[in-house]
Amino acid sequence: MAETKKSLAQDTSDREIVLSRVVDAPRELVWEAITSFDHVAHWWGPIGFTTTIEEMDVRPGGVWRQVMHGPDGTDYPSKSVFTEVVKPERLCYKHSGGKKGEPEAQFESTWLFEAQGEKTKVTLRMVFPTAAERDLNERTYHAIEGGNQTLARLAEHLPKMPAAAAVPQELTLTRVLDAPRMLVFKLWTDPKHLSQWWGPKGFTNTRCEIDARPGGAIRIDMRGPDGSVYPMTGEFREIVAPERLVFTSIALLAGKSLFENLNTITFEDQGGKTKVTVHTKVLRMLPEAATYLAGMSVGWSQTLDRLADYATR
Repeated sequence: MAETKKSLAQDTSDREIVLSRVVDAPRELVWEAITSFDHVAHWWGPIGFTTTIEEMDVRPGGVWRQVMHGPDGTDYPSKSVFTEVVKPERLCYKHSGGKKGEPEAQFESTWLFEAQGEKTKVTLRMVFPTAAERDLNERTYHAIEGGNQTLARLAEHLPKMPAAAAVPQELTLTRVLDAPRMLVFKLWTDPKHLSQWWGPKGFTNTRCEIDARPGGAIRIDMRGPDGSVYPMTGEFREIVAPERLVFTSIALLAGKSLFENLNTITFEDQGGKTKVTVHTKVLRMLPEAATYLAGMSVGWSQTLDRLADYATR
């Protein structure tokens, strides 16, 4: 069996690229830098490149879409699908993408993270379908030099992470409301009720349009105490009355998507009262969304407080 595994490993040697670097950060922090798109956007790509993360759902089967922008303005869109996620040891995905008009780069990528005291050895392994495609990718995209520069940028970003670590990626909150489950469910799915309590303390809703069915649209404009308007769109993905709601929410800023969350709301009957559980997960975000998401816990907590007050009235 050991000989078979060794043979299989050797079979890919002529069609793979392997890069490694020891970085001065613990393994858990390195994992966060690579799996949190807010951090990835700051260091991904060779020197001089910037990156827009369009979607990053780090789970087996989850999709990672991004566009690297070269110093000359050339865009390099790509799509990856995660195949294995073992926190904080290993991250695997299938990648495809490249410059328009050039051969598409396709390979299977594996990131390994080995703890070395308070440091971490990061190993990146890319396996191409054939040796010829490996060589073509190196000639077209300079994968080895680009990969080494990317690892160097990761090493430079890690010391800056503690200041950015306050940005949450997932959140779960619960409330027990003194109201029956059918009524509470209606307060979430009827726009005339939703508009009365949605949003943090001091906010009002100048527009509240929802189509409570799978695929139905959500459009809400929240007005803050200072008069600023915060538009939001989204879509219902699942509705199981009166047990469960699943919907997306996309915060807009100057007409562009600032961040997108996936929200799962469950309703449990507790003898005439209702336990409401809110689980929200950030699917994608722009770097400038960090300030807004840092207040996500407070915002949802105040929203649930307003719901509890409205339900009793």
